[in-house]
Amino acid sequence: MKQNSYGIRLTDTAAGRNSASMLINRMYAWRGYAGTHTLTDDPNRITLTATDKGDVVGTLTLGMDSSIGLMADDIFKEELDYHRQRGARLCEFTKLAFDSSVRSKASLANLFHLAVIYARDLHHCTDIVIEVNPRHRRFYQAMLGFVAEGDVKINPRVNAPAYLLRVNLEYVTEQIKKHGGTINEGSTDRSFYPYFFSPREEHGIINRLLRIDTQTVEA
Repeated sequence: MKQNSYGIRLTDTAAGRNSASMLINRMYAWRGYAGTHTLTDDPNRITLTATDKGDVVGTLTLGMDSSIGLMADDIFKEELDYHRQRGARLCEFTKLAFDSSVRSKASLANLFHLAVIYARDLHHCTDIVIEVNPRHRRFYQAMLGFVAEGDVKINPRVNAPAYLLRVNLEYVTEQIKKHGGTINEGSTDRSFYPYFFSPREEHGIINRLLRIDTQTVEA
């Protein structure tokens, strides 16, 4: 990616994780969240970053369920186990931070959409969960179709209240097919999905990522 361009990439270096961690800590502190948050090299986690002119302006980490569980298990294990028992393949969105000076809905939607592609098409997950502060719950429910799982609890990692929200990836896929990429076509849908990539753009991204993944395995 050119240094003078905007883009989203997989962050797989110590320097990249450090830049993303700095953004997370800055934005979390601005919101009044406690703790120091550091991204580490973890085979069950994928960190994506949005960069503008070489600077990290957004980040999101996708965590895949494994034998050690998810971060959300710390306080929502009962709720997550219910879905595991019904056969769900869970993943979670964590460490979401976006520079407050970047007010592009499309940029945030691109970051979400790429994380969805990694979860659904590369890791074959069925459901995404996320822990959110009560003041952010309406956005995820009204704009992305998440549903609340259980009651609000205190998240010790940030010393703040949190809801566990979940969305099924079949629902997400359906919304992308209907509304993805339609924001410039005068879409009247009030969700966040018109800001996502169009189905054609999504198909191209999936093919590129699958080719890269195959080449990595063969190497």
